[in-house]
Amino acid sequence: MPTIDSCQLTTKDYTILEVMQERRPALGDALSAILQRKIWSAVVMFREDIPANVVTLSSLVAYRVNDGPAETRIVAHDHMRGLVGMLLPITNPRGLALLGLAEGQSISIPTSDGSLETLTVHEVVYQPEAARRERLKLAGVAEPGSWRPDGPVLRVVHRSDEPHDEVQSKVAAAFDAGFDDPGPSAA
Repeated sequence: MPTIDSCQLTTKDYTILEVMQERRPALGDALSAILQRKIWSAVVMFREDIPANVVTLSSLVAYRVNDGPAETRIVAHDHMRGLVGMLLPITNPRGLALLGLAEGQSISIPTSDGSLETLTVHEVVYQPEAARRERLKLAGVAEPGSWRPDGPVLRVVHRSDEPHDEVQSKVAAAFDAGFDDPGPSAA
């Protein structure tokens, strides 16, 4: 069973984690440790490139805690009214731990009593980015940045172990390869 040595995050999910870290003092608690671990191990991708078997925000995921039965929850940004018992917010250690994991990946996190529990992603039942790609495909619409007939090309935006200069050159290369974001002025 593969354990986490890196996680895959969309640019949006990574940004949300960065904001969480900025707003949260380094408390030394489980959530802070998981948050820092996620940010440091992240491979950040555009939403068009994230594999369909990876947990992103708003994904419906079936997972196991240790060897227990599979539980199914929606990994969410925060609590929402009307979905009691269905959501697992990333403000909860389990929700945060699952974010960015692929099917079959596991992560061990501390519990409130100091022991460890292992979470394993059994299945990503629904992922909004994959659903969006499918809708566009059925409508015959090419996704922005998708120039290959067999699908989008993986464009890593940021790896935590890369020097800043390499990150800048990769971002510049992504724009040179046809990524065209007109920005807010186009709205």
